[in-house]
Amino acid sequence: MPNVIKPAVVIRPFRGTFDLDLVSLYRSWELLYFLVWRDVKVRYKQTFLGVAWAVLQPVITMLLFTAVFGRLAGLSSNGLPYPVFSLIALVPWMYFSQAVGRASTSVVNNAGLVTKVYFPRLAIPISAVLAPLVDLAAGLGVVALLLVWYRMMPGWNLVALPFLVLLCGATALAVSLWMSALCVKYRDVGIVVPFLLQCWLWVSPVAYSSNAVPAKWQLVYGLNPMVGVIEGFRWAFAGAAAPTLPLIGASSLVVVLLLAGGTVYFKHTEQTFADLV
Repeated sequence: MPNVIKPAVVIRPFRGTFDLDLVSLYRSWELLYFLVWRDVKVRYKQTFLGVAWAVLQPVITMLLFTAVFGRLAGLSSNGLPYPVFSLIALVPWMYFSQAVGRASTSVVNNAGLVTKVYFPRLAIPISAVLAPLVDLAAGLGVVALLLVWYRMMPGWNLVALPFLVLLCGATALAVSLWMSALCVKYRDVGIVVPFLLQCWLWVSPVAYSSNAVPAKWQLVYGLNPMVGVIEGFRWAFAGAAAPTLPLIGASSLVVVLLLAGGTVYFKHTEQTFADLV
């Protein structure tokens, strides 16, 4: 057989602020696929209930929220049954929380891989953000069953669901890129992130509606990108009031800026990962 000449792979250092070399990430799609598959398998390996945890967590939290905030506190649910109101918000929130929690320490947890072979390091946090989509899909199935229970039928708004899932995933990735790069240098980040996510939960409209925020603060409130995501999910599934253009616009703009800045920062610092992990 004639010798097959393989294309040369040139590994060069970071050469500028916007020299991101995203093409190499595209060429490594198989590695990204196996990293995602590995994360999914490891998450449910040797568990008694397996993927059922993806259903039980939002359901149990929904029951607690309904008892505390819906019954005792009597918070407004914009005319929706409070279980529907809270579960629709909890499903994307739990995806976001799990994705950021795992991705923030993903580079450190893959120290053995980072120090032994070259590959686009962006694949690590991206795979950690993609893996919880399995849980998100299971959670959305529970939302569909709950809507059937309450005899509620989603309308044409549901066509916006892919965009909302993309916005939620982009938000998680944007935060994760910053956190995962910082965690390599400052291990305190792994401790801070769970606390940050707890605080973030209460400044997001999960247990309450964003309408509870005064109108003059709506634009500022919309700087929290999860506000647009959560209110968008409620609008898509249950026909709740659509998020206003300034609110969804502010959320989307923040995500774009965080994602662009996080990508540049991650690529700028990745050349030191092998020395620090």
